[in-house]
Amino acid sequence: MKRVFYLLFLVPVFIFSESLYSPTWGFKLNLPEGYEYVDGDGRNRFSFEGPGGALFDVVVYDGVYPSMRELVDDVNRRLGNCGEVDYFRYKDKQAAIIELDFGNYDGWSICVELGSNTQSSAPMLLALAYGPANRSELGLFHLSALDSIIPSDEEQYYPGPIMEYSYPRGERKQVPLFANGISAMIYENDAEAAQTLVEREFIILENYASSPYWKEAWIRYYRVIYRDSYDRVAEAVSAVTRNWRTGAFNSADEQRAFAQRALTFVQGFSYERHTDGSDFVNLVTAITEGRGDCDSRAMLWAIFLSEADIRAAIMISPQYSHAMGLADISGSGARFDAYETRWLVAETTANIDIGLIAQDQSDPSAWFGIIFE
Repeated sequence: MKRVFYLLFLVPVFIFSESLYSPTWGFKLNLPEGYEYVDGDGRNRFSFEGPGGALFDVVVYDGVYPSMRELVDDVNRRLGNCGEVDYFRYKDKQAAIIELDFGNYDGWSICVELGSNTQSSAPMLLALAYGPANRSELGLFHLSALDSIIPSDEEQYYPGPIMEYSYPRGERKQVPLFANGISAMIYENDAEAAQTLVEREFIILENYASSPYWKEAWIRYYRVIYRDSYDRVAEAVSAVTRNWRTGAFNSADEQRAFAQRALTFVQGFSYERHTDGSDFVNLVTAITEGRGDCDSRAMLWAIFLSEADIRAAIMISPQYSHAMGLADISGSGARFDAYETRWLVAETTANIDIGLIAQDQSDPSAWFGIIFE
């Protein structure tokens, strides 16, 4: 079966959507902005309409089919679907990707087990992302929507099923990091996969430039990258932080000292910008090669703090074309209010201490925060 390719397109955007969480089954969705809930029973069936005629359906089957293959075969029969099917493992779950080609519609579908991998007979989630066959420009919306599926808490900070299928992670290799004498095990295909996701989501983001929901689109963009990147860099981040601390923090001063150490680390990266594309260096490349712009540094810094059990976020300013880190730690310094928290700011591209911000970028109304919890 052919792998998934990403194409450039622009489509009109209408209504933004909130993330969906199912308390019954424990799965989550973070659909692109523009998807509106239109039908379903609120438990086992959910239907959405999205930008440019995109459609997205979710159905949960529990004890209905003896196996995933029988579910997929029955769905293809009922739809009259002519597309190919490929089975794979998504983390520790059985999954299938289905090419949709039925009637006047085409797109993609994912079927994946729900719940923990210890269940002997897990419920199965079937998600179909499709649209009019003459609207090939909807392809990235379909892929991004399916990639937003989080079957359980185990995949909260793990690459989505589309990226896992399209870019198998390969072998784990010992790779030197941007830290003297420190190396970590990293999957050989993770940097390429992470950058591909960044570029895919940036193409989608460009559709919202003139939308009233541009801010929500930016927030989703960074949350999708964070989710995809976290597990890819987790071992590298852990390897670096082991050299900075031992045990838990016993005081606010220790938290602040760690945040400053991590900040100094990312401030040492080579400053790099690319105006042709996302302008975001994926986090695997950032931590191994020590390069990136403000937003990749700020996000990586937030992951360092998360590794140390310190609440962290980032803030973005389209007006200043800049990004900074945010930390929920005490002490003096400039603060930014977001998500009912007064965050301490962290400038990642200038060699200054945590809590300092340039006066010509200090207008709070020019910034908005993004939390990853």
